[in-house]
Amino acid sequence: MLDVVTAGLAPAYVPYTEGWDMQRRVHADVVAGSRPDTLLLLEHEAVYTAGKRTEDHERPQDGTPVIDVDRGGKITWHGPGQLVGYPIVRLAEPMDVVAHVRRIERVLIDVLRPLGVDGYQVDGRSGVWVRRPLSEDKIAAIGVRVQQGVTMHGFAINCDNTLSGFRSIIPCGITDAGVTTVSEVSGTDVSPADIADAVASAFAAVYSTADLAGASA
Repeated sequence: MLDVVTAGLAPAYVPYTEGWDMQRRVHADVVAGSRPDTLLLLEHEAVYTAGKRTEDHERPQDGTPVIDVDRGGKITWHGPGQLVGYPIVRLAEPMDVVAHVRRIERVLIDVLRPLGVDGYQVDGRSGVWVRRPLSEDKIAAIGVRVQQGVTMHGFAINCDNTLSGFRSIIPCGITDAGVTTVSEVSGTDVSPADIADAVASAFAAVYSTADLAGASA
C-alpha cells in the first residue's frame, strides 16, 4: 500500500525546509512501522539545493543561498511550476538503490508519454531525458537517500516552470546537456496540478506492495 499526500500545490508553495522536515517526520513513521509507504507531492518556493557531491564551481557565483541536503547527486533548482515528489518507501533486502532510481524513471516516463513527451533513460545518468533539436535535455531530475532501509528525497518534473534558475548553476553537475519542461516539449501548458493525479496513480500502482517496491529492476 502507498499513501499519497498532496502537501501543497500552487499557490500554496511549500518552503523547502518545511518540506524537508515533513519528509523526516514521515520517514521516521515509516521506519517505525506506524504508517505505510508514502509519496509526498508538492511545489516548492524557489530554492537551490545541493547534494553531497556538489563541487564549489557548480554553485551559483552571485551569492544566491544554497541549502545543502543529505541526498545523493549534485546541485539543482526547485520552484513554482515544478512537481516535486518524495517517495518514502521501505526497500526490500537486499537493497538496490539503483533499481529504485530506475523504477522511478520508468514510472515518470509512462506518466509523461500521453502528454506527447517521449522520455527515456540514459545509462550512467539519473533522471528522465528527451531528445531536443540541438541537445539531449533533462525533463525530470532524481536524487535519493536511503536510511534505515527507507528512502527519502525523490524526483522533480519540470512542468511549466521557468528555466532561468538553472542558468546560474551547473544542474546536476552536467555540462554537456540542457534542461527543458513538459510544456516546452509538448507545446501545451502543463502545470504540476495537471499531472499530480496521474503521478499519484502511477506510483500507487507500482508501489502497491512492499515486495514490489523493493524488488530488483
